[in-house]
Amino acid sequence: MLKITAIDHLVLTVADPAASLAFYADVLGMTASSFVAGDGTTRSALTFGAQKINLHMAAAPFAPHADHPTPGSADLCLLTDAPLAAWQDHLAARGVPVIAGPVARTGASGPIMSLYLRDPDGNLIEVSQPL
Repeated sequence: MLKITAIDHLVLTVADPAASLAFYADVLGMTASSFVAGDGTTRSALTFGAQKINLHMAAAPFAPHADHPTPGSADLCLLTDAPLAAWQDHLAARGVPVIAGPVARTGASGPIMSLYLRDPDGNLIEVSQPL
């Protein structure tokens, strides 16, 4: 039987790539990078662990793309090994409001505790610690 084994990357449609790169790097500790796409253009991305998030500009999405590429339509759950109390302090120091949490949730591998915040485009970001 054929099956999918992992996620290689996902794409966020963003209004301002520089603001998104700064947020995900400075606030969430990801690494901002660039790469040359198949069409020869240079594109922006964020890496963390073995994962990558490619950024598509809303004004000029890279084809092919989702039927309705829209900034602020994503809901991502990101795992951390740091205590959520440390994240709360970190976010407060950077002026990033926590909109909910810590709250108990169920992740892909079991129970998690989560904080919710928004990125510059309004995407819902869940920072979660496995229990």
